[in-house]
Amino acid sequence: MQKSALVRALTRDGSAMIVAADTSQIVQTAHEIHNLSKTMTAALGRALTAASMMGSLLKEEKQSVTLRFCGDGPAGTICCVSDWRGNVRGYADHPEAELPPNAKGKLDVGGAVGRGPMHVLRDLGQELPYVGVASIVSGEIAEDVTNYFASSEQTPTVCALGVLVYPDFNCRAAGGFLVQLLPFADPQVTEQIEKNIGAIESVSRMVDSGMRPEDIIRTVFEGLEYDVLDTAEVAYVCPCSRERYARALISLGRKELSRLIDEGEPVETCCSFCGKKYVFGLDEVRELAQNC
Repeated sequence: MQKSALVRALTRDGSAMIVAADTSQIVQTAHEIHNLSKTMTAALGRALTAASMMGSLLKEEKQSVTLRFCGDGPAGTICCVSDWRGNVRGYADHPEAELPPNAKGKLDVGGAVGRGPMHVLRDLGQELPYVGVASIVSGEIAEDVTNYFASSEQTPTVCALGVLVYPDFNCRAAGGFLVQLLPFADPQVTEQIEKNIGAIESVSRMVDSGMRPEDIIRTVFEGLEYDVLDTAEVAYVCPCSRERYARALISLGRKELSRLIDEGEPVETCCSFCGKKYVFGLDEVRELAQNC
């Protein structure tokens, strides 16, 4: 399986921007870390792909975007975080959740996610993050992202996502594209893009057939002049570390750390995103308490 990749392009007249991604390796990594069910490989995989593409729209290093789907389905909350390059990580409350196929005979991602709010948090390095909220309209992720941009940011957007899963639940192919119309977009460009998107097959099938992000962009922007802005390899990346968890323990305060010390057991922490565990012995916890 090739490394995941992300490509951005802009029509030469400045009417539209597109991000296209092959996230097969990212989704496979998530499957292996979280031991995802078949349906959850598709659900978390779509959310990771969306977050990666949205993260690539950020302007500066150290900025990040968090997508959180708080649906009432059996998946529970699905949370994904991307940095400004598109490197991403994520988790679901219930990675083992499984449902029968939907009425179309496909994986029932919408049923797994359910209905509720969708939150988008952009950490732009300021005192408080920008927070946007929209309703989950279908639970299929792509439609929900499209609705978010229309209702919360008033940006005409088309999001397409797809994940194909093998019978053994491993990821076969995953990817997506995100098209946004820019201010004063030429109506003829808009019409051409709508025509092109209406004629293409599912994005997961496009990736499975060997199409790379550049090929997807060529298909969506067929008949239009455009320039590729940048190309990047992206991956499932978790920045957790023992030092970060030590700081998190210090943030609990001396009173809480004293309670943990009184329990007389080492403190074990586990990263929700990558599953790594960090164990702090009692002497280490005492030292951390002194730094509160």
